[in-house]
Amino acid sequence: MINAKFVTSVADPKQIKDYGIKEIAVAGRSNVGKSSFINFLCDNKNLAKTSSTPGRTRLINYFNINNELVLVDLPGYGYAKVGGEDKDNWDNLIGGYLQNSKNLIAVAILVDVRHEPSALDLQMIAFVHHFNIPFFIVATKADKLSKAQIQKQKQVLATGLKLGVENIVVTSSLKKMGKDEVLRQFDKFLNN
Repeated sequence: MINAKFVTSVADPKQIKDYGIKEIAVAGRSNVGKSSFINFLCDNKNLAKTSSTPGRTRLINYFNINNELVLVDLPGYGYAKVGGEDKDNWDNLIGGYLQNSKNLIAVAILVDVRHEPSALDLQMIAFVHHFNIPFFIVATKADKLSKAQIQKQKQVLATGLKLGVENIVVTSSLKKMGKDEVLRQFDKFLNN
């Protein structure tokens, strides 16, 4: 049983929290389904606010999981309708968190299984590489494809991200698919 609760939100890199326990951040494009992913993982459809409008998460949101882990929902990147100043604020917030969190042990980078990785996805991977932050890839929205299409797209993602296929966990919050694999990734980083 997962006991998850929302803790707080911050809008400024200077307000980044330190709860003294390990953190895993969730990053991804604005419409990749980060909130649905968090709700699915935590068995609580009301934990993270979901919206049909991309780009709603403009803050860093902290969720305490069993008092053993803090799941940190980063603002989505790449939403076209956001103005330059908002985009800069988001970039500073995401970058500020990734560079300054003392408890960050890994980043789950979410990508949409249906599409090739975007330039922003590649930029996020380059960023975490540069700062030596461990990461893993979660391919979301697998319910939109057949099993054969998923395997094909997994290879497309692996090639585009320059990773092995085994480094990509495929999920669907709708079909409750991939949760155990994600939790195994979490355990790997928590016990490392």
